[in-house]
Amino acid sequence: MTDSPVSMSLTLDGVTVLSPAALQSLYRINGRSTVEMRLAVASGEPLYTAELFGTDHLQVVPRLEKTAAYLLEHGVPFRVYESADGEREEISLEVMRSILGEA
Repeated sequence: MTDSPVSMSLTLDGVTVLSPAALQSLYRINGRSTVEMRLAVASGEPLYTAELFGTDHLQVVPRLEKTAAYLLEHGVPFRVYESADGEREEISLEVMRSILGEA
């Protein structure tokens, strides 16, 4: 058994630029710097990643959920990924919500 962390991430789908206003709003939601998010979006990396079941689980899960809600509300397409045991797999938003509801 490995101690590989389990995480979920949100990666924008087909979007390489977010407006400064959107970045500021997302910063207020998830606390990740606007510079980090801008660079992540431009390079197709996750906009936000939440490590689950860690010491800060109670802080990062609501941020993940609120970030997803913001993207949905503003029509920004994104994909959800789950990473566990060194494997990264795309999952649906419904599956993410189900997993987080059980966490």
